[in-house]
Amino acid sequence: MDKIALVVGASGITGSNLAQKLISKGWITYGLARNPQQDIENLTPVAANLLDPESLEKALHNIAPTHIFITSWMRNDTEAENIRVNSLMVRNLLNALSAKKSVQHVALVTGLKHYLGPFEAYAKEGFLPETPLREEQPRLDIENFYYAQEDEVYAAADRDGFTWSIHRPHTVIGKAVGNLMNLGTTLAVYATICKETGRPFRWPGSEAQWNGLSDVTDARMLARQLIWASTTDAARNEAFNIVNGDFFRWKWLWNKIAEHFGIEAVGFDGTIHPLEEEMANDAAVWKEIAERHNLAESNLDRLASAWHTDLDLGRPIEVMTDMSKSRKLGFTAFQHTEGSFYDLFEQLRNENLIP
Repeated sequence: MDKIALVVGASGITGSNLAQKLISKGWITYGLARNPQQDIENLTPVAANLLDPESLEKALHNIAPTHIFITSWMRNDTEAENIRVNSLMVRNLLNALSAKKSVQHVALVTGLKHYLGPFEAYAKEGFLPETPLREEQPRLDIENFYYAQEDEVYAAADRDGFTWSIHRPHTVIGKAVGNLMNLGTTLAVYATICKETGRPFRWPGSEAQWNGLSDVTDARMLARQLIWASTTDAARNEAFNIVNGDFFRWKWLWNKIAEHFGIEAVGFDGTIHPLEEEMANDAAVWKEIAERHNLAESNLDRLASAWHTDLDLGRPIEVMTDMSKSRKLGFTAFQHTEGSFYDLFEQLRNENLIP
């Protein structure tokens, strides 16, 4: 039988990389988004609003996917609203496809906030888990929209008989424009601004993150695990962490990134200097840089997500992620983190997003 994939959130970092990987493996691939990708060869775009059941029914009328990959979410002002909105999106999607009886597997991408807490309580006292983070660690006793999304998948799986997998990446490194959580591109844009204006490339985060061990997730690694779990019997109905497989300290990588851009790095100086404040007045600066270099995107907010970068780099603990569970089941892919960043920077230059 043909494998027919529906990638939900196909315009994002995770979804776009996944769609390309599926297509390269011969999958029939649909990409659902409010404003679908039009530039991925052989991806069939599907325009739909996950909060509008009628929109979904109409958009999916002639589509019967065998595999669903949910990589999309919507940020709201409170965690209670995050729960309401993001669980509703998953519920509406799976309800719209229920009657077709075509779905064999649903893969849901969440993240390490499963262990660290939601935005309102992220990595704060009372919610600091033991690291390395492991899948068997219980849910925190606090509201979290990741838990609500999982529960929607579990309920639909019980109803419709499909298998599922949950994927928990750390910070995802990859190219996307207009993405809400985009640390790699944010740092590339910040480094470019520093180089163009002569400002130092100053570490914005905490001492614990500067000195401690960390890891990240290359979007290509996440795509590989999503496909592996959806086609491997032993991986079904399981939750998996997914990171590159190596560790680093930011005090090392920060200097490497600075060297790459030919700028002066400034490390932790005893104070957190949030990027959201550092870049607060840089919209006009970026627009001038974009015009001078004829870049493809002059809107700083479409490239940089300083708020999320601050969230990650400002944590009071080091964060390491255990990958033993999927390794034991046969997922052996590995990605060197320094290479993840350099590959991203090269792609951003090739696509004329940074000079």
